[in-house]
Amino acid sequence: MENALTEIHAFVRAIPPFEHLSEDQLEQLLKAINICYVRAQQELPPEGEQGAKLYIVRKGALSYFQLPERVDHDHTDQKHSDREQQLLGKYGEGDLCTVFCYPEESKTIRVVCEEDCLLYSIDFALLKDIIVDLPQVKAFFQQSPAQRLSQVLDQANQNAILNSSLLNTNVSDFYHTPVATIESNATIQQAAITMTEQNFSCLVVVDAGKTAGIITDKDIRRRCVAQGLSIVAPVSEIMTRDITTLSSSQSAFDALMLMTSLNIHHLPVTHQGKLAGMVTITDLMRQEEQNAVNLTSLIHKANSIVELKKLSALLPKLQVKMATLGASASQLGKTVSAITTAITIRLIALAEQKYGAAPVPYVWVAAGSQARQEQFAHSDQDNGLIISDRIQPEHEPWFANLATYVCDGLAQCGFVYCPGEIMATTKHWRQPQKRWLQYFNTWINTPDPKALLHCSIFFDLTAIYGDTRLLEDIRSKVLSQTKQSSLFIAHLSKNALQLKPPLGFFRDFVLIQDGKNKASLDLKHNGIAPIVDLARIYALSEGISAVNTRERLQKVAGTRAVTKASAKNLLDAFEFLSMLKMKHQAEQISQQQAPDNYLSPKSLSKLEREHLKDAFKVIKTLQESRQSVY
Repeated sequence: MENALTEIHAFVRAIPPFEHLSEDQLEQLLKAINICYVRAQQELPPEGEQGAKLYIVRKGALSYFQLPERVDHDHTDQKHSDREQQLLGKYGEGDLCTVFCYPEESKTIRVVCEEDCLLYSIDFALLKDIIVDLPQVKAFFQQSPAQRLSQVLDQANQNAILNSSLLNTNVSDFYHTPVATIESNATIQQAAITMTEQNFSCLVVVDAGKTAGIITDKDIRRRCVAQGLSIVAPVSEIMTRDITTLSSSQSAFDALMLMTSLNIHHLPVTHQGKLAGMVTITDLMRQEEQNAVNLTSLIHKANSIVELKKLSALLPKLQVKMATLGASASQLGKTVSAITTAITIRLIALAEQKYGAAPVPYVWVAAGSQARQEQFAHSDQDNGLIISDRIQPEHEPWFANLATYVCDGLAQCGFVYCPGEIMATTKHWRQPQKRWLQYFNTWINTPDPKALLHCSIFFDLTAIYGDTRLLEDIRSKVLSQTKQSSLFIAHLSKNALQLKPPLGFFRDFVLIQDGKNKASLDLKHNGIAPIVDLARIYALSEGISAVNTRERLQKVAGTRAVTKASAKNLLDAFEFLSMLKMKHQAEQISQQQAPDNYLSPKSLSKLEREHLKDAFKVIKTLQESRQSVY
């Protein structure tokens, strides 16, 4: 019996939020536990269980449904059809079923055992007495997994709004260290040589180990060369003596304001009164150069692929900056996608300068994450060309040259060639409008595996440059078909459900078992992609033209495809997973590593892991709900 109690103790202690309980509180909780056995297909609460109860799933699985408002909850009524109730979620081992903590709210909820279950029940009034001094624990029981996830996202969005560039960035993120110094008795020529060799625009002058002043390249020009002073004179004769410094604890905005007010370009930074580094006006303005608006402006002015390559190299830094400053994943995706679009447009313009004007109208289209405005720094290319039906055989070389120039230019700018050759350089994806329409008709009417693969790519098209009507005409005709074709939507749903969230039955993650990404989660294919797929299916089934995942979920909410609550939950899961991906990649970029989608759960806090499980539960629930329809 003692071993059984020890096992229960360890099991309950490991379940959030019970890790916040003291040993005395946990002992009180264990004494209040009743053990229940419930057969498969039976409903909760079990026979003999009365009043407000918290249930902990020890073994088995539960499903909980929202009943129509017109139906009075009656545990003897087993006639609710799938169409009368909405699957809200599932509970597995270690999950807390809080439905019956509030009897009034549970009247329109039905909880069913999917299989034989072993449950722990706790009187909720007694539980509230135990946790009366633990507000974070009380809050946990007042929210569902979807509500907890929503609260996290709301806070993150507030932070994104409140955060601003230099104002909330510490100056320590900008200054150079160690500081380049020179002795006060060194010659001006020696100072110039040192600055040239080390590529510095200033030196701190020291005398007997103490800071005596500062000398800049401007001082050498104005106070030495312009005045005819000998280059062998000591630097002390032209240095600025009363230098201004800034504490390392102050913001980058403080540094910018100080340098602007004093009209200086170099500012020594101190830490605990000692010289720690040097920040320049260029360092701070580079922050603004990485701003998307300014970067886009520079891209439009670039006159060569070499210039575009240099500007594109700022994208990873921009991703790190935005992640550090608390931007949302949606903000980052739209920013990076906009910059990629700007680079593509400039490459097209340069190509037209080289090869002349297009012989017939066309539109350059992007697919994938760029089209959905969900792109992070330097993903691979997915693009194509839709050309006017007026194209003649002699026009084909012009479009082939355009495709080669732009795709090669994108590759030089860090956007690698598509492994599946979904690019305008592949003739199959460089076709007249009528041929593209044939493609879509075939995919819809003959949804074989290859067609379904293309659907996941080309149903997310967006126009980048050219005659956008060429794409919009196709889209309107295609959406009128997808809205009516239940068979196509069924095949698309079945194909999309092959990607499952990596959530094991026993409350743990299913991790990659071998290879270089061993013991990690694939955030893209097992988390983000399933949501993108569901949003696409919902939109196509409703004839909605939106391509962005967030916009799709917002527009389909409350339609036949998905309820408002489920769309909101899925959107929260998408935002949370994308935020994890953004932060994970930003950390990799900061450590000079190539960014990827493989996240180790060990790198997350315990609370973050629980939120991640909440996100996966939302996906799993909506996938199973979709599966039950088809």
